[in-house]
Amino acid sequence: MLKLRPYQQSAIAAVYSYFEDKNGNPLVVIPTAGGKSLVMASFIDGVLKAWPDQRILIVTHVRELIAQNHAEMLGLWPEAPAGIYSAGLGRRDADARILFAGIQSIHRRPAEIGHCDLILIDEAHLIPGNASTMYRRFLDAMKRINPKLKVIGLTATPYRLDSGMLHEGENALFSDIAYEVSVRDLIMAGYLSPLMSKQPQTKFDVTGVGSRGGEFIARDLEKAVDQDAITRAAVGEIIAYGKDRKSWLAFCSGVNHATHVAEEFRRCGISCATIFGDTPKDERDRIIAEFKAGKIRALASMGVLTTGFNAPAVDLIAMLRPTKSAGLYVQMAGRGTRLAQGKDNCLVLDFAGNVKRHGPIDLVKPKRPGSGDGDAPVKVCPDCDSIVAAAALECPDCGYIFPARKVKLAPTASTLAVLSSGKPKRPEWLQVSNVTYQRHEKPGGRPSLKVTYQCGLGWHHEWICLEHTGYPRTKAEAWWRERAPGIPVPRSVYAALQLVHRLRRPSHIAVRPSGNYTEITKARFDTCHTPTPGSAPSAIANPAASAGSSRTTGSPIPAGTKAANIFAAAAARTSVTGGRA
Repeated sequence: MLKLRPYQQSAIAAVYSYFEDKNGNPLVVIPTAGGKSLVMASFIDGVLKAWPDQRILIVTHVRELIAQNHAEMLGLWPEAPAGIYSAGLGRRDADARILFAGIQSIHRRPAEIGHCDLILIDEAHLIPGNASTMYRRFLDAMKRINPKLKVIGLTATPYRLDSGMLHEGENALFSDIAYEVSVRDLIMAGYLSPLMSKQPQTKFDVTGVGSRGGEFIARDLEKAVDQDAITRAAVGEIIAYGKDRKSWLAFCSGVNHATHVAEEFRRCGISCATIFGDTPKDERDRIIAEFKAGKIRALASMGVLTTGFNAPAVDLIAMLRPTKSAGLYVQMAGRGTRLAQGKDNCLVLDFAGNVKRHGPIDLVKPKRPGSGDGDAPVKVCPDCDSIVAAAALECPDCGYIFPARKVKLAPTASTLAVLSSGKPKRPEWLQVSNVTYQRHEKPGGRPSLKVTYQCGLGWHHEWICLEHTGYPRTKAEAWWRERAPGIPVPRSVYAALQLVHRLRRPSHIAVRPSGNYTEITKARFDTCHTPTPGSAPSAIANPAASAGSSRTTGSPIPAGTKAANIFAAAAARTSVTGGRA
């Protein structure tokens, strides 16, 4: 039996919690390599074991992801009534109760797919905002079959190139972020591999390259980048930096560019293959298998391998493709975050200026339309060429201390290299001697519940946003259920204050620095508390039922399943950094 990590349990609990109170389409945001496939499989397992008559469709655009998600489902539940509908995989199991499908194969076949209660969309950021795309046309047709259909999106990057956040804007398919965990947190917890970056000497000049649709014009970009002297210099640096690294992945600016990069690698004695969007299936599978087995040291790709590519051993990523897409940049870097035996970290060599353009991947904020093309605030360490956040006081790779500025800065909480910089700060567990609660008023905003923990002679605070909406409310719900299982989550701070005497007091809290303040990340309780596994659904939180599914869901809830226990597993962070409510 596969075991869920705490944040995966919290993600599932947050989805059930969302459908208790809301009638929308939520997003679940988990970084690349964070185990979205297992979250989906466990969620589906719980839903169908409690309500066997539900039908669930999982849609994505990448053949490898379809196979991966299906395999994860069978690994968790070998007898699952799961099938695949994908031309690329040669299967059309249209009647399966759990159906993993490629959007390219089914977008014109909603009638064949038939009634569904829930649709999960993997890599949800790839759904264009335009209402006339194949995704939107298919979903509209499925809603005509079942008007009460609910859609859940999963992604590592909840934003698009040209329109900001996925749940914002006039044509937004999704309504809220139900759960989000950061790449920094997963690296700090040891669930993802650290990333580090170096500033190479070779730099691409794209000042004369125009943009279309918010991205560089592909033809002009390749012309600017694909030059023999630049390719030789870049490959030479990759080889020098990668001499002690085993598995290299190069993202290139065009098919010809990738071909020339691979030729230069091979000229220098490095085994390298190319993969493009039109590489035949059998050849692509063979190349990837040999790469994973270590028979091929480097892959040069164009337009592929940014999503759905699972090669844990990758320990060097060469960004030879400039992009204005924050999501694409994060996805490229994310190919190096998987853990592997003998792998300490992944080196990111950014020849394309993407780190400067977008900033550390854990601090990326999507540009709204019309917000301009200014670079993110980063700087280069003069001793080792690491790329770090502009506010960093110390280089994470060599320990160089940056000169103090005259203007006082609030340094960003740090991680590693292409992440925000500075030495990682691990949470410190402190014993709690007392807890107090009070109403906190924010001028022009909604009130929150201010919780103060006394730990010896120190005090630490967090703000619980019970009267807010969206993700802050979801985090507040998880916080409350952890401390008051079985007591409904109050809708107001006033109501919460009437019940605080019934809240469980933590024995310890985990605290870490965050800028000029501290952040409470976890809590421990001495009293016995054993939550139900994250895959088990709440007795009052059938997602499809809450959405008003047109089917009758009369299946009994498994014995021992209690709503309170489900949500007690949620450990979503509730603190507000920066000392503000």
